[in-house]
Amino acid sequence: MTVRDVDLAVAAEELGADGAYFRVHHFARQLASPFPLLSAIGAKTSRIEIGTGVIDMRYENPMYFAEDAGAADLISGGRLQLGISRGSPEQVIDGWRYFGYEPSEGDSDADMARKHTEVLLTVLQGRGFAEPNPRPMFPNPPGLLRVEPHSEGLRDRIWWGSGSNATSVWAAKLGMNLQSSTLKDDETGEPLHVQQRKQIEAYRQAWKDAGHRRRPRVSVSRSIFALTSDLDRAYFGRNADSGDHIGMIDEKTRAIFGRSYAAEPDVLVKQLANDEAIQAADTLLLTVPNQLGVDYNAHVLENILTHVAPELGWR
Repeated sequence: MTVRDVDLAVAAEELGADGAYFRVHHFARQLASPFPLLSAIGAKTSRIEIGTGVIDMRYENPMYFAEDAGAADLISGGRLQLGISRGSPEQVIDGWRYFGYEPSEGDSDADMARKHTEVLLTVLQGRGFAEPNPRPMFPNPPGLLRVEPHSEGLRDRIWWGSGSNATSVWAAKLGMNLQSSTLKDDETGEPLHVQQRKQIEAYRQAWKDAGHRRRPRVSVSRSIFALTSDLDRAYFGRNADSGDHIGMIDEKTRAIFGRSYAAEPDVLVKQLANDEAIQAADTLLLTVPNQLGVDYNAHVLENILTHVAPELGWR
């Protein structure tokens, strides 16, 4: 956690952005324990959503996660939007083992992440499950006890970061919102935005089939830079003609990495209007180069909010 991250979230709120979301990676020189940061931002802001994209559930104790998340959500006034998943390629080999976690016999690390998630979702419902001590240190309420603090509504603000159509359908069945980033399994050979649009359609159909009552939320992530200054062009002008990339994220998985958008605002508007996944989603997460500092990133956000978002009908 750094003060710069808090300052950037405050700046985003002042500019009129709707949220501040943070990536979480272990064994990297960046954010690895998100809840102190989310709590600090919750105390310094009043309106924006505060979230993650994503917390790797292979590393997480669901009970402790629920306690930290409940506290941070209450501090923020119910503004947390927590993206979780099985995680992305790691800095170390099987890093979750160093945290004391091992998949059950016959399970993969992805299976372990999904099991941790299922426990978390159950705990966040707020129902009691633990047998109370007949001689407790503090008086107990009647009945079985739940994890505290409990924040009502947080269960509906859990998102699954999905890299495939199958896991998006699984997330829909469990009643989680959907995050689809700039990296996805290459399942059809089509451009990323087309594959993501089909992923979103499969997710929404599975949600409907599951009979959930509330309307789900869906986000996609993009790197988007409106070039309005010489400094913008120096940093990102070379990305103007970038396209999707294909690579292997492990020995078995072929993945597609999404392009960056960098152009003059009028060109950007036309390009983004043709991105099928952006059009299908209800939330767009912008990846920003926070290593360039608060002032420059505020400029990047202001460019999008001023020159691009109004032309596309975005809030």
